[in-house]
Amino acid sequence: MVFTEMVTTGAVLFGARDRLLAYRSEEHPVALQLGGSEPVALAAAAAVGRDLGFDEINLNVGCPSDRVQSGSFGAALMRKPELVADCAAAMIAGAGHVTVSIKCRIGVDAQDPDEALPRFIETMAAAGVRRFAIHARKAWLEGLSPKENREIPPLDHALVVRIKAAHPELEIAINGGILSLEVAAGFLAAGLDGVMIGRAAYRNPALLGAADRVIFGETGPDVTPEAAVRRMLPYIEAEMGRGARLHQITRHMLGAFQGRPGAREWRRMLSEGAHRRGAGPELVARALALVSGEAAAASEVSHLPYFR
Repeated sequence: MVFTEMVTTGAVLFGARDRLLAYRSEEHPVALQLGGSEPVALAAAAAVGRDLGFDEINLNVGCPSDRVQSGSFGAALMRKPELVADCAAAMIAGAGHVTVSIKCRIGVDAQDPDEALPRFIETMAAAGVRRFAIHARKAWLEGLSPKENREIPPLDHALVVRIKAAHPELEIAINGGILSLEVAAGFLAAGLDGVMIGRAAYRNPALLGAADRVIFGETGPDVTPEAAVRRMLPYIEAEMGRGARLHQITRHMLGAFQGRPGAREWRRMLSEGAHRRGAGPELVARALALVSGEAAAASEVSHLPYFR
């Protein structure tokens, strides 16, 4: 399952939905991740997500950014479990048949996670929430930057495993510091229902190429970075036909060949060329041909209007 970036309730209700909430049918199952702390607004935003066909509506109670704190949502809400429960109950009513989930930390600031997290989970469960994604780090809202909050607080994966053991009736996924599919498989074997991989997959998306085999036990070859990039070419063409700029897509593809020979040249070509006027999928094809040694790669976009 993929998750959107966190979108505030105000943006969902009053913003440009066609731009903020658009997704393609191939992305299912996809979850809409909301930020907010007002039950009425969250209920309305959840209803929007339901009507747009999202498979899950997620409330973010884990983001530690200063902007989120000033809005009294994100990780700051872990100090107010009763308010979060009210928000969750409202979202469940607004989402109808669509599952509502919560993404949280194990605690914030001076909270003792061994006390704060069980109380938080039990309060949410009493409000009707059955699905959680738990980032196995505290968030220090006073003293650490958002970047530092993703790296400095120590991980406590064992606490998340214990929470699942104490609540077998709940669906609990673990998040934070998971760098390989083998580690993810270990958490699933330990009884967790899911594993959320964020920064590692963003920086090195090729690690997901073996997920069908390692996680789901499917047979067949792994998806190579070359194959993934080739499948992106018609997507890029279609999105640019809707008005997107090439760099808006390729900036998320820079890590495709992480650790491979030619990765630096791949990043350089896309970083320098994607902003140029008229740049299109042919630039990506040329970069692919360079990094992969596949001279035929460029021919795959010879039919596209941007190539001619």
